[in-house]
Amino acid sequence: MQMVKLNNGITMPQLGFGVFQMDDLDECYRAVTAAIRAGYRLFDTAAAYGNEAAVGRAIRDSGIPRDQFFVTSKMWIPDYQGTKPQAAIDQSLTKLGLDYIDLYLIHMPYGDVFNAWRAMEKAYQTGKLRAIGVSNFSPDQVTNLTLFNSVNPAINQLEINPWNQQQANLAFNQKQGIQLEAWAPFAEGKDQIFTNVILRTVAQAHHKTTGQVILRWLLQRGIVVIPKSVHQDRIQENIDVFDFSLSETEMQLIGELDRHRSQFFDPHDPAAIETIVKGGRPGANH
Repeated sequence: MQMVKLNNGITMPQLGFGVFQMDDLDECYRAVTAAIRAGYRLFDTAAAYGNEAAVGRAIRDSGIPRDQFFVTSKMWIPDYQGTKPQAAIDQSLTKLGLDYIDLYLIHMPYGDVFNAWRAMEKAYQTGKLRAIGVSNFSPDQVTNLTLFNSVNPAINQLEINPWNQQQANLAFNQKQGIQLEAWAPFAEGKDQIFTNVILRTVAQAHHKTTGQVILRWLLQRGIVVIPKSVHQDRIQENIDVFDFSLSETEMQLIGELDRHRSQFFDPHDPAAIETIVKGGRPGANH
């Protein structure tokens, strides 16, 4: 497994496993167990997903030492206020059944993010969290956060896929020493991404699937990626992406697919923000 080093010196796998929309806890447990057996060690969950307990149970039941895993969770918007952030962190630890969380993120850039971040800084300093970061933050929001706090985000988790490639965001975060991580790498199958002619042609040249080509494209851009599946064959397929490389020409061809827009929501649209904040949990926005 390829590893990346974060700005605080710790390392994490570049390819992991996401559990968004795995509302059936037994199904989530089985999927994480299958992923562990396939070789995944990075697992990404969130308080709002409602499945932290299933992820933690699968990790504990694996019999593999805790320090071989890299576990990510996230704080949801209602827990940003007052003394709630500290309680939210402790609740995630309890549900996961872990003594520490490797990476903990602010899930959305709305609400009292400064209060949440400062609580996360304290938990980071005491060892409850090994690294802290953000999710769905634009460059201006990252800048605002870092200018007024002492710990810079280690990760910014964004929607990144061939339809929404985030070129400017990648350049900005790299300059700031912040590692990008991609959610929805397959755009949840939107607009026939798996049958796109360019992606299929590249896949056929390497005797791979379009999904494997998308993951390889992200890895070669230096992005951490967390594909999700509940199917054993797809779980295995998604991790079998380290035995081939895309040429510069192939990378450029995929680069031309960029539509420069989200496939799910506009994070700057007032109506979208209101829906996310009042919705109580993430919808298609992870």
